[in-house]
Amino acid sequence: MVSLFSGAAAARVIGAMESSGVNILVIVGTESGNAQMVGETVADELGRLGHHADLVEDCDGGLDALDLPGRDALLVCTSTHGLGELPDNLIPFADALKDQSPDLSALMYGVIALGDQTYGETFCRAGKDMDALLASLGARKRGERLEIDACTQPLPDEDAVDWLKDWLPLLEG
Repeated sequence: MVSLFSGAAAARVIGAMESSGVNILVIVGTESGNAQMVGETVADELGRLGHHADLVEDCDGGLDALDLPGRDALLVCTSTHGLGELPDNLIPFADALKDQSPDLSALMYGVIALGDQTYGETFCRAGKDMDALLASLGARKRGERLEIDACTQPLPDEDAVDWLKDWLPLLEG
């Protein structure tokens, strides 16, 4: 288990470990904290629904530390930074995937992308790029990518929880 949290967040992860549902790794890419808030809310909801959810926001430990082969699913929750780039904390994960090209065909995944539609071509680009990278490595996408627009949704965590209700049943098949 990879957990860089203490206090309530650690208790949330430990509580999720006691469940017998789907084993999901939630990786957060964030610069300002919005994607982290969404990731924490989603991890809480997954635990409440009886799934095992590990929340990771620091991917510097490499792919081995994340135990992707031991997971049923991966959920990437990321904002877009700068001119359409991945947040700094998500770059090591993306780079490791590109460098090692692991076979992810046994892994299901979903993406929650946060962005601002006023940026046009780069709206939710980090989420789109992670989606394409995971698919290129054979991971099996479940459902559509959720794209949350900061201009129209002041509470992105609510949209994420609603999306999760449709995404979870897709992991059963």
